[in-house]
Amino acid sequence: MSSNSKRYALVGLGSRASMFWKAIAEDYRETAVISGFCDTNRTRMEYTLKRLREECGFSGDVPMYPAEGFDKMVRETRPDTVIVTSIDRTHHRYIIRAMELGCDVITEKPMTVDAPKCQAILDTVRRTGRSLRVAFNYRYSPARSKVKEMIRGGVIGEVKQVHFEWLLDTKHGADYFRRWHRDKRNSGGLMVHKATHHFDLVNWWLDSTPELVFGLGSLAFYGRANAEARGIRAPYFRTTAGPGAKDDPFALDLSAKKHLKGYYLDAEHEDGYLRDRNVFDDGISIEDTMNVLVRYANGAQMSYSLAAYCPWEGYRVMFNGTKGRIELQDVEGSYVSDASSTMGESLGRGNRIIVCPHFGAPYEVEPPAAVGGHGGGDAPLLASLFGDGVGEDPLGHAAGHEDGAWSILTGIAANESFATGLPVRPASLVRFD
Repeated sequence: MSSNSKRYALVGLGSRASMFWKAIAEDYRETAVISGFCDTNRTRMEYTLKRLREECGFSGDVPMYPAEGFDKMVRETRPDTVIVTSIDRTHHRYIIRAMELGCDVITEKPMTVDAPKCQAILDTVRRTGRSLRVAFNYRYSPARSKVKEMIRGGVIGEVKQVHFEWLLDTKHGADYFRRWHRDKRNSGGLMVHKATHHFDLVNWWLDSTPELVFGLGSLAFYGRANAEARGIRAPYFRTTAGPGAKDDPFALDLSAKKHLKGYYLDAEHEDGYLRDRNVFDDGISIEDTMNVLVRYANGAQMSYSLAAYCPWEGYRVMFNGTKGRIELQDVEGSYVSDASSTMGESLGRGNRIIVCPHFGAPYEVEPPAAVGGHGGGDAPLLASLFGDGVGEDPLGHAAGHEDGAWSILTGIAANESFATGLPVRPASLVRFD
């Protein structure tokens, strides 16, 4: 670590924080330093420090502050940048306050969960002049970057239509219905929490923004009523050490995985947060079955679908252009946050890019090699955040506050459309000037 090292404070020490503190403590330890932790749960912060020492060879200490001590942390530890990885509904609170206290901000996606909070962030960026980066690692994936290059290069002419299908399998998909995400007030539902990645990709691929959104969404698989209609009776509240959950394939045993135990089971006594709720219980207010139509400012149209109970994990996206078609398929490994490993997969991992030109033979394009999480996107994102800065960025990978806003506005508009049955114009939800 040099005297010119940049200082980073982290707020929210759950699973999403690990990508950032590991990068600072390992690959960027010569130029970056962790100045402080802030969380609602002291046990969780202490477990993170334990991991830092055991996994990264970290030998120092990190000052720890409760959530109500955020301002004190910033004033005492003097971070250059605050990294926000708290639950989604609190992102705006820490983003805004960090900028008001003179810090730049890096935030996990989604930037926030609704239009008023989005507006407050946009207004604060304008008022303070601070920088806000949104961590869209999906943009940096080699396969997705290759598609961006091909579209920008005119391989299929002007893109007129996109069909985008995302499948969450019964391991990963179910996980959103066990955790805090199941309450739409916390996450904005999967249209915001999860699909913000996907809507950002399409905005980026098309170099455009959503103009009109119509959506249909329902809770059709998870929840007590759906389970009982299929003859499933699961009358237990949580799934760790519960005899009723023993044979439930959707059950998650927090005691069986080291990090799940350390971050959540051992921390329950502080805040009562349960990481292993029954996915077939009451109290779920998010959707698991979603279909959205979007018209973009450049005239392109998209049909998008997301389901959270599929037999395999991954996506298919197809672009129809004036000169042909590009198809990208990616089969991903099943994943449960903080479970330390994948939890099974059904088709074998990998991606394919197929080009179908008008009046020509289809051909396959070999995607560049990808290493690491999120399709190989994590490492280049972290290099952009903690390395020498953005520098040359010909594909526009780096995402700022306006990118963050447009990515969530599609999902926020979809949520409004779910509720009203009417199309929604995202630009009517916030002001950018």
